[in-house]
Amino acid sequence: MNTTPGSSFERLVEIMRRLRAPDGCPWDREQTPASLRPFVLEETYEVLDAIEHGTPQDLCEELGDFVFEAVFLARMHEEAGHFSIGDVVDGIADKLVRRHPHVFERGDGEDALTSGQVVEKWEALKARERALAGKAAPKAKIKTTLSGVPKTLPSLLRAYELSSRAAAVGFDWARATDVLDKIDEEVAELRSEVESGATGDLSRAEDEMGDLLFSIANLSRKLGVEPEAALRRASDKFSARFGHMETALGERGVSLQDASLDEMEAEWQKAKSRSNA
Repeated sequence: MNTTPGSSFERLVEIMRRLRAPDGCPWDREQTPASLRPFVLEETYEVLDAIEHGTPQDLCEELGDFVFEAVFLARMHEEAGHFSIGDVVDGIADKLVRRHPHVFERGDGEDALTSGQVVEKWEALKARERALAGKAAPKAKIKTTLSGVPKTLPSLLRAYELSSRAAAVGFDWARATDVLDKIDEEVAELRSEVESGATGDLSRAEDEMGDLLFSIANLSRKLGVEPEAALRRASDKFSARFGHMETALGERGVSLQDASLDEMEAEWQKAKSRSNA
């Protein structure tokens, strides 16, 4: 804790340079940006897990692994003459200053913004930057409002980000209750598809299910709830209750395969009551 962030970061960058050197680590030298993709994804989810379930020390360690992947990728591109980790850090620092004029350019006597107003201005600034980048780019590479949302994001998070960018340019429902009405509409359409009995062709049901999930992602955004986090919590809750149910039945000598639905439901309700206590 006695070193400065600058000296610590420089040490990490130097270690990475040494690992990639001709006499460095054979495994590290063999890696490419493409080969690091699964590691970047893994470290991302390990950081999320540490935030939700770990200790501060767990998070400290996982953030270190996460930062290392960024330094690793930047080193590869520096070797290719594209950019360095210094360019990466300067770029994000410049972006933060540019997107926080309410902090770095606020004059004396100006009212401070609320958190909600900050988010609105942030999205508006991002939209303006994308529009300017599109005008400056070659025609084949024009950037649109939604083109910067990675297709590799988890689908629910991608839906959330797409709707956030659309909302930043005014394409949005006025109230959260309007989205609830849309969800009711999508549920009715999905119900109609299911009740029609047309199970041979799943494409229409898939379309309706997709519309419903996209509307739910929109509602999450309107409520200020990050949908991936909400779904992870719901999945963790389901897993814990299911485990309690299975254990309770097992203690009575009953396997899940042999248990009746009523027996499982009874133990499920006990597990639910215990978790809500």
